[in-house]
Amino acid sequence: MDDQAPPPKTDDTKAEAKKIDWVREIRGLALMLLAVLAFHTFVAKPFYIPSGSMEPNLLVGDRLVVSKYPYGWSWVSASFHILPRSHWRVAPKTPEYGDIVIVVPPDKNEDYIKRVIGLPGDTIAVVGGQVILNGKPVPREIEPPVQIPEDSQICDGRPCLSEFNIYRTVLPSGKVTYQPPTYRETLPNGASYLVLDDGNSPGDNYGPVTVPDGDVFLMGDNRDHSADSRFPSGPGFDGLGGPVPIANVGGRAEFITFSLDGSTGWNPLSWWKSLRPGRAWTSLRPEIRGKGKPG
Repeated sequence: MDDQAPPPKTDDTKAEAKKIDWVREIRGLALMLLAVLAFHTFVAKPFYIPSGSMEPNLLVGDRLVVSKYPYGWSWVSASFHILPRSHWRVAPKTPEYGDIVIVVPPDKNEDYIKRVIGLPGDTIAVVGGQVILNGKPVPREIEPPVQIPEDSQICDGRPCLSEFNIYRTVLPSGKVTYQPPTYRETLPNGASYLVLDDGNSPGDNYGPVTVPDGDVFLMGDNRDHSADSRFPSGPGFDGLGGPVPIANVGGRAEFITFSLDGSTGWNPLSWWKSLRPGRAWTSLRPEIRGKGKPG
């Protein structure tokens, strides 16, 4: 029996071959979107730093990765804050001193980034800018001023570093930096990190307050320019209103992926010109030194 040649393709068969199965395509895109949302909810999510409250350790324009599982999951874990607020947590764990965390304030669905200073049961006060933990001063050492490079980032319509104008310094090379007063704090577990304190502010004297069970006390590293647990929530203060429930903590900051100085626009193809050198893959976990026993 002779082999029969396949019939020649007509215009109709060619059109049928090229026809797109839109139902299948949309289903595939939907599954991909769900997979991304699930990853961002349960594993890790990228974040952008829009303010200077965590300088010098985080700069405006830093992009970082936040892990979502270290303290368990709660209403705040969802990629978008659409779940009703509650105190429930799945696989709950307590943060550690010095962790940098993402938190949602009590009056708005925004993400703040702050550092854990007080744990459940701790008594917290601030006297003259120094943290008093359970009645004893947290060790605080003077460090050489950090050098924050001048850049093009804008915060609330003004240069982000404008609060440090009196510390603006032109180096012999011609490079412009800001060099505010810098200190090193070391918490009881040895977590050690740099903070900025450039003068008197309302947050320099606070408390004492006792952190309730299931809450943490959070502060920014830029101590005179951070709306954190020392300040009321709501218009005019925009703080965290005291200790915050761990259920409002959405994850732990792990590392910086890359950082932009604000000199280029929205087009990613132009970003290479504004990349800050040396910041990519910087760990955001605190350095561990000898136990920082207060007193």
